[in-house]
Amino acid sequence: MFDPAPSRRGQVEPLAALAALFAVCVGLSTYALVVADAGVSTDRDAAGPALAAVHDEVSVRGVVHPDRLGRALDARPLGSRLNVSLTTDGRQWTVGPDAAVRGDRAFRRVSVRLGPGRVRHGRLRAVVWR
Repeated sequence: MFDPAPSRRGQVEPLAALAALFAVCVGLSTYALVVADAGVSTDRDAAGPALAAVHDEVSVRGVVHPDRLGRALDARPLGSRLNVSLTTDGRQWTVGPDAAVRGDRAFRRVSVRLGPGRVRHGRLRAVVWR
């Protein structure tokens, strides 16, 4: 049989449902932002800019000179520690304190001057931590 007054139990107006969904989404987003800001700040992109600054300090016309590696520590970010290493042909040069296990790391391939007319491929690496 046809019921002229159907039961409306459990039904919600569409506009009210959308408003409730919007309120829940705003609440969750606000909570996520607060939790993210409350955590420990991690500067995970500290090594890249530091490595670029180190490269500028230790290279002449794009070629890294191992004897200039001592200047690399001048490029460290404020409040941070920096370890720089240069490797080529089985040789390695390092400046700075021992690298931390959890430090932010970056490296780049470079040309290394080993002497007059002796340039080899190498790797310049920077590790930054607080």
